[in-house]
Amino acid sequence: MKKLAEYSQALLGIRLTARQISAFQHYEQELIDWNTRYNLTAIDDPEKIQLKHFLDSLTCLLAMRSTPFERVIDVGTGAGFPGIPLKIVCPSIRLTLVDSVKKKVNFCQHIVELLELEMVQVIWERVETLARLPAHREQYDWAIARAVASLPVLAEYMLPFVRVGGKMLAMKGENAPQEVHSAERSFHLLGGRVNLLQPVSLPEVPEERYLVTIDKVAATPPAYPRRAGLPAKHPL
Repeated sequence: MKKLAEYSQALLGIRLTARQISAFQHYEQELIDWNTRYNLTAIDDPEKIQLKHFLDSLTCLLAMRSTPFERVIDVGTGAGFPGIPLKIVCPSIRLTLVDSVKKKVNFCQHIVELLELEMVQVIWERVETLARLPAHREQYDWAIARAVASLPVLAEYMLPFVRVGGKMLAMKGENAPQEVHSAERSFHLLGGRVNLLQPVSLPEVPEERYLVTIDKVAATPPAYPRRAGLPAKHPL
């Protein structure tokens, strides 16, 4: 975990504790082990896991740490990114992880139990369904997602979870500026407004990355999200 520790401090000003480094080591080992059986991620090299999964997840704090983020939902979490790395570094977060793929949910639950992470809920469900439940609708300070869908689709997945005054954070690649432009109508319909498009450079990673932050400025109309599958098939 040497690179993760070095770059976390250099890029984010975060000094990882021995306990946090140990947690990341266990997380990495379990990810590599489970990946041999369940194909959770295309990245299985330890150094790349540290940079492209762990450090990349922690860059969310560049956008989040100056705001309240007591309650956070990770939409389409996959193998727990970015939610679990954020929880390791910021243990006071009340975190919800949601994914529609059972093997990924099982892995996340295993990691949560192995690392004894408290105040974490792991849910196997479609986000379109979950976002209609009162316990989750407009209840979160932040909804976050990485590599899930295009921004017009993500807006419909994520903004219904965010309270008015909260924020949505989408981690995107080089096409982020174009995606933001194409999603303007979706943001408006769903109660969102573009706040920030922040470029992020990861050490040793040449690909462009952006943090796209959307403010929740009005309640999402009751019609959204539409039923499961429609947002992806027919983006707003």
